[in-house]
Amino acid sequence: MTNFTLRPALETESRAIKDLIHSVGINPMGVDWKRFVVVVNAQDQVIGIGQLKPHGKEILELASIAVYPEFRGQGIARAIIEHLLKDSPRPLYLMCESVNGALYEKFGFREIPYGEMPRYFQRISKLAGVVSTLARRDERLLIMKLQ
Repeated sequence: MTNFTLRPALETESRAIKDLIHSVGINPMGVDWKRFVVVVNAQDQVIGIGQLKPHGKEILELASIAVYPEFRGQGIARAIIEHLLKDSPRPLYLMCESVNGALYEKFGFREIPYGEMPRYFQRISKLAGVVSTLARRDERLLIMKLQ
């Protein structure tokens, strides 16, 4: 079990945040270190991240939840999610691969149908559907909402 500390990101950790995002293969768009919380280990290395990402004035997304594989299974992602949800306004949206949907359901998120999605998420959902079809992937993108 790793001892860890969760705190707001520092500007000097911007590169570490981007490296983790690229390492785990999640969306690198809209990465601004000021919105991130980081989890650091005893050596002060960034081992997990997450953010609340705005889309205009009305839409907020729980995004960029990532933990290096060697540190998974220790409650780090849960700590990040709980911290970000604690004072966040509702509704709150998120996008994830369908394999991760059950994780977010534990926090109260529910998949929403296309017609209930804000336009931003409708566009992303359509694009993801095309990409999945072309790549012949069984995985699909979920758009989820927490009231």
